[in-house]
Amino acid sequence: MARVRVRQHVNPLSYKYLASTNPIKWEQIYTKLNQPLHLDIGCARGRFILQMAPLQPDWNFLGLEIRKPLVEDANITRSELNLTNVHYLFCNANNSLKPLLSTLPPGVLQRVSIQFPDPWFKNRHAKRRVVQPELVTELAEFMAPSGIVFLQSDIEFVAEEMRARFLENPAFKIQGTGEWLAENPLPVPTEREISTQSKGEPVYRVVFEKIGNGCNGCNG
Repeated sequence: MARVRVRQHVNPLSYKYLASTNPIKWEQIYTKLNQPLHLDIGCARGRFILQMAPLQPDWNFLGLEIRKPLVEDANITRSELNLTNVHYLFCNANNSLKPLLSTLPPGVLQRVSIQFPDPWFKNRHAKRRVVQPELVTELAEFMAPSGIVFLQSDIEFVAEEMRARFLENPAFKIQGTGEWLAENPLPVPTEREISTQSKGEPVYRVVFEKIGNGCNGCNG
């Protein structure tokens, strides 16, 4: 995969990222549209799902990333590898998630990962963090029952905030005891995960399960 130079952090609240993404013709993206979908929010260079796709050919993979050059580069690599079950989209997940997910076939969104998101350390920048209550609500609306959300970060307060956001929503329940997971339940680690663990530093991980229908106005 080619290397492209981009800013490490992008402010999702800046004017250039306020417009939501255009409608997607999913049948032109995936050859098997009704396969279960794994959504990777904030996929960066996309290498995680690029490795997941050939391991799980009966799944589709979608990476969302706010830095356009990374998306363009990842899609070029995807095409070079002739992978038909993985795609990358340039968008701001905090205002594009609902228009994207609402056009998918019902029930296909079965797995979501949010891994090592930009921490935005200062309190005044908290609204720039990707896991906001609105994002959790939209995932609750469109995820299939029993679908899972995998969260991880090497910044403890970021992981705690993400976990708290999902705990606040009754459509999700935490798997296990609620303690941080010692191991990644997915078969592919991210580059940041490998780097963090190679330095002997902790990674904070948790998995949530979607319960009930979760749709607006529904019971359960």
